[in-house]
Amino acid sequence: MASLDSVSIAILLGAVLVMAGILSSLLALRFGAPLLLVFLVIGMLAGDSGPGQLQFDDVRSTYLVGSVALALILFDGGLRTRFQSIRTVLAPSMMLATAGVLLTALVTAPVAKYALDIYWSEALLIGAVVASTDAAAVFLLVHTQGLRLRPRVGATLEAESGTNDPFAIFLTLMLVEFISIGHSSAAHVAMEFAQEAVLGTAMGVVGGRLVVIALNKVALPQGLHAPFVATAALVIFGAAQIAHASGFLAVYLAGIIIGNRPTRAHNSVVTFLDAATWLAQIVMFVLLGLLVSPRRLFDSIGPAVIVALALMILARPVAVFLCLAPFRFNWREKIFIAWTGLRGAVAIFLASIPMLVGLNKAYLYFDVAFVVVIISLLLQGWTLAPAARRLHVALPRADRGPRRVELDLPGQLEQQLVGYPVRSKSLYFRRGLVPSWSKPTLVIRDERILTPSEADPVAPGDYLYLLAPPEKAEALDRFFVDMPPSSAPDPHLLGDFVVLGEHTLGELAEVYGVKVEEDQSRLTLADYFDIHLDHAPRVGAELALDSIVLVARSLGGGRVNVIGLRLPEEEDEAPPPTRRQKFRQKLADIWTQVAGV
Repeated sequence: MASLDSVSIAILLGAVLVMAGILSSLLALRFGAPLLLVFLVIGMLAGDSGPGQLQFDDVRSTYLVGSVALALILFDGGLRTRFQSIRTVLAPSMMLATAGVLLTALVTAPVAKYALDIYWSEALLIGAVVASTDAAAVFLLVHTQGLRLRPRVGATLEAESGTNDPFAIFLTLMLVEFISIGHSSAAHVAMEFAQEAVLGTAMGVVGGRLVVIALNKVALPQGLHAPFVATAALVIFGAAQIAHASGFLAVYLAGIIIGNRPTRAHNSVVTFLDAATWLAQIVMFVLLGLLVSPRRLFDSIGPAVIVALALMILARPVAVFLCLAPFRFNWREKIFIAWTGLRGAVAIFLASIPMLVGLNKAYLYFDVAFVVVIISLLLQGWTLAPAARRLHVALPRADRGPRRVELDLPGQLEQQLVGYPVRSKSLYFRRGLVPSWSKPTLVIRDERILTPSEADPVAPGDYLYLLAPPEKAEALDRFFVDMPPSSAPDPHLLGDFVVLGEHTLGELAEVYGVKVEEDQSRLTLADYFDIHLDHAPRVGAELALDSIVLVARSLGGGRVNVIGLRLPEEEDEAPPPTRRQKFRQKLADIWTQVAGV
């Protein structure tokens, strides 16, 4: 009975710790503290050196939980990654995720060797442990601080932080093996890396396609789609690890494949995994905090601080500037990408590997990684928003989006129900505009369900539900947010090759002689973009209007407010593509054929 009581006590204390972490997140959000740091502190306070006095030294269980949590976090990151948004930054992101990790480890190693008085192999292992950025830390802090980054910068950070963990794990395991055995060869390392990368990629792509087929072909009971996908992700991860492939790379690629294909219950899967990964992060950080001994940490805190500062101020910037040199990033973007290399649970998780295999000085790696994470979350985490604004990589904050409700339709992959509350200042209410690919289906008013014709006219406070393709649902947001104040049109701009979005198609037809349908002549150019674009407007978006092409030159409040006119006589023959452009297009075509995205 005593053993049963001990199990019950362990369950109770574990649940209390997780609940404390969840509730403390509200306090951290209020005061701007990095949430991940809060979870680490909760674990430390509950440990044997804190008031909790919990005796916890089970490294094997921590490694197991950390592996599952990290696999789910990477899978969720892949699931949310739109391939179209990162394909233009794949090359710089992959450079940072591979060569950048290696360079960071190599530059950090000399500092670690002389600060900690250790061998070169041990110093390289410390560099490898702290070399990768943490996707969860980066995007959790970006989200909680309300930042909107420039698309190229945000996409680069997203792709890099999601793909650099597999290479850092590989590098750490190779160095652990070298220190344990005492010898290795470059050929062995190259073969291991090739095997892990190639097999991991293949298993991730194949596994992702199989999950998509299973989701769409097998009629699972309602509510089981999300657990099925999460379990399938762990199956892919475990199978890849057993095959000596990179399970973390495989599960991330599987997430990208699944997230970029139409599947049943997509929204419920994303919601479920969002909650699962949030819980996984909390459990992971609390367990890692329990393993820390503040008394032991005190002995190495000085050299560890030196390593942390060298990593942030020297190693990461050197790696970023060298890796991004061939690409068109300005110095402000490079500095911000260098400063946003936050370290999180991945570094402490990697530091637990030497403890698991019983290396000498194993706790030294763990303690150094812990100090690096703490300093990174404090210095970089708290200064992320000011740095983004000072370096001009943060876009102006848009109005808070409408409360969008997305409902999957059983047996239907091409359409879903998307619902919004109707606002009095929204584009839909004032202009009655919706894109051609959406269809108003029902209106909820005073707890009554009405058809659009029965509810006509729709009033503020109603809830409108529309049929729309799942991949375009987000583009509907701009029709249900408050419209920005319109500026008075400048009549002089109409005679040039740039016009304001407030001008109508009829006015444009009079000046340039283009043909416009009579029922569209009163539409403004901004309305024309809203109706005919199948995605949210962005600078550079183009629409044909008879013989001319309209090009979005500027946005305001989520709408096009300045449009450039490309007249027929201005169009020049496109220059032939360069070899580099041909090569990149070939790679994109191969990926599209293999991955089906």
